[in-house]
Amino acid sequence: MVFALRAYDPSDFETLYEIDRDCYPRGIAYSRRTLRWFLEQPGGECLLAQAGGDGAGPIIGFIIIEAEGVETEGAETEGAEGHIITLDVVQSARRTGVGTALVGAIEQRLAARGVRRVSLETATSNEAAVAFWQRHGYRSSAVIRGYYLGHIDAYLMHKTLA
Repeated sequence: MVFALRAYDPSDFETLYEIDRDCYPRGIAYSRRTLRWFLEQPGGECLLAQAGGDGAGPIIGFIIIEAEGVETEGAETEGAEGHIITLDVVQSARRTGVGTALVGAIEQRLAARGVRRVSLETATSNEAAVAFWQRHGYRSSAVIRGYYLGHIDAYLMHKTLA
């Protein structure tokens, strides 16, 4: 599959909202308010994948992150951390490299900002997601009981960036 990566633009919001609702069940998918909040956070970033080599096709995936303690101009920080809020890929584009490309690009951007450790949460019951994150170097460090909807457990996963 041919696709291009680009930064989020506020005009993309409704498409991202619909993709998130298609990727996750009710109650786990973000509300408009929550999704907008994540997209507007200082230290946050969103990258999109668009079908077609020129990026003119439909949005087929996105990743949202937040970073804390990142380098500021002229000052280095230790212990800067990143957090993957969500990775969403439309069903028709899964297993085509879109998720891998989004994760790789965002990890490079985080590393350039001084982030050395990235975390995320994923449902313990979502075997495909757990395997995806493990293939990309993420390791489980804890189980968070009832993380989703008060009754679905999640793995807290981490990766140290080079």
